[in-house]
Amino acid sequence: MARAATTSDAFNAVAEPRRREILNFLALRERPVGDIVATLRLEQPSVSKHLRVLRNVGLVYVRRNGRQKLYRTNAEAIRPLHEWTSTFERYWQHQLNRIKERAEGKTNKLPRDVDSRRNHGSDDTEH
Repeated sequence: MARAATTSDAFNAVAEPRRREILNFLALRERPVGDIVATLRLEQPSVSKHLRVLRNVGLVYVRRNGRQKLYRTNAEAIRPLHEWTSTFERYWQHQLNRIKERAEGKTNKLPRDVDSRRNHGSDDTEH
């Protein structure tokens, strides 16, 4: 089965790391292309190409302010990405909780003298 073009939908568009960087940069506020180029240290033609892809799949909006184009994220279009990844967030949170429980269980099973030395910084040597 052929792979979908990275420009066909939001999921494929964000598969490109530079597009994710751009989305992260635009997350807090609207920005002109020049700010994106300077801050992310990318070439202007590359940024324009990535912004066009993100705009075509609906992840960013653009508006003109005089001669400048200002870009911002479209939070509603990003929502499906967030909802999908939250499934995995729940999984990893569960895994981390299991690790924590095991670690705490092992700490509680340490012999008293080892636990005591750990808490008092003693190594059983006389000074």
